[in-house]
Amino acid sequence: MPMSDPSLSSAPLWTLEGLRGADPVLGIALLIIIAVVAGEAVRRWTRLPRACGHMLVGVIASPLALRLLERTDLDPWKPLLDLAVGVLVFELGARIRPRWLFDNPALALQSLAEALFAAAAVTGSLIVLGAAPMSAALAGAVAMATSPVITMSAMHEWQPRGQVTERLLMMTALNSVFAVLALKAWRVIATADAPIRAEWLPALANAVYVLCGSFLLGAVLGLALTYLSRPMRRTMASAVLQIGLLVLGALLATQWTLSSLLALLVAGVVARERMGHGLTIEPQLGTAGASLTVLLFVSLGLVSTVENLLGLWPWVLAIIVARMVGKGIAVAALARPSGLGWRQAFGLVLALQPMAQSALLLGASTYGWPADAPLVDAGVLQALLIAVTLMQFSGPVWALVALRHVAQEIPTRN
Repeated sequence: MPMSDPSLSSAPLWTLEGLRGADPVLGIALLIIIAVVAGEAVRRWTRLPRACGHMLVGVIASPLALRLLERTDLDPWKPLLDLAVGVLVFELGARIRPRWLFDNPALALQSLAEALFAAAAVTGSLIVLGAAPMSAALAGAVAMATSPVITMSAMHEWQPRGQVTERLLMMTALNSVFAVLALKAWRVIATADAPIRAEWLPALANAVYVLCGSFLLGAVLGLALTYLSRPMRRTMASAVLQIGLLVLGALLATQWTLSSLLALLVAGVVARERMGHGLTIEPQLGTAGASLTVLLFVSLGLVSTVENLLGLWPWVLAIIVARMVGKGIAVAALARPSGLGWRQAFGLVLALQPMAQSALLLGASTYGWPADAPLVDAGVLQALLIAVTLMQFSGPVWALVALRHVAQEIPTRN
């Protein structure tokens, strides 16, 4: 929060002016407390997911409303927020079974098609509306990904079980990886089209380094967890070891400019393959992980934006609708060959709708990541941010409707 105004600094803390002048660390700590209470109130009074209450608190505190915090106030917290995403991504990786893709090739094709069709539909629709091709392609790459944060939050809160749930986990993991790969490819192509063509080879080399290095780091982390946890399996020390390795992995990925998302996802997959049922993961890796997740949802609310929505609404609508249509066509076309009923296919399409900033935010140094994409048209970038905000904020509701009311895979007690 800004501290330059003495009148704000001297105001009582319980006033709006006092909150605006408080230390950012204190402000975020207070927001977390309020978010936990708001999440429980939303769950009890409206039966909506707790995450909606958490994000709502972030929105209220953001520049969109009371302006208690600026987006730049989150920059010092970014390593911790990256770790929060990493905890959920690791658990996501540990929940999927890659062998299923070999046993069911139609599912593998469906997973690839839903990401590619969404990207193609969004890119094409934006180009038709007059967007520059490279800017439209960036939006298409981001549109591939379903939010792993919202998906895992739904798993923890409702504990669904069934075909749609398992496919949602698989596709969320895969389309997040595809989004990272597409963004790296986009940067190489964008650099090749830039006036300074000498930058093309370094950009290609960096993309190869990031992808290979991230997969290698993730494999090493997964193997390290496998061997180090043998003497302490099914004990509290095992959860501490997992957290420690995730912190180490996130820090090394940042230090070596690798992809934390890819590294920790691969770590989860490798650990599960090597350890089987010996890998016991408490929801969100225990209380520490749950606290990080609340902080993450509050932060997602803080970075939300609807600025210039009235001027950009055709592009925003095109991104949302084209993405839904692209994923819907791919899932429906391969529903029967992959062993999915029509009702289940519809539920899966709905559950895939929450968009994610993860692929972008984990690859940027600050929450001012538009500076990392200088070749993108500002209007397209803002439209993309608005679309992500809308689909991310409503994401828990999409997941609830899909898994409870359409697929009917949530136990009645939840």
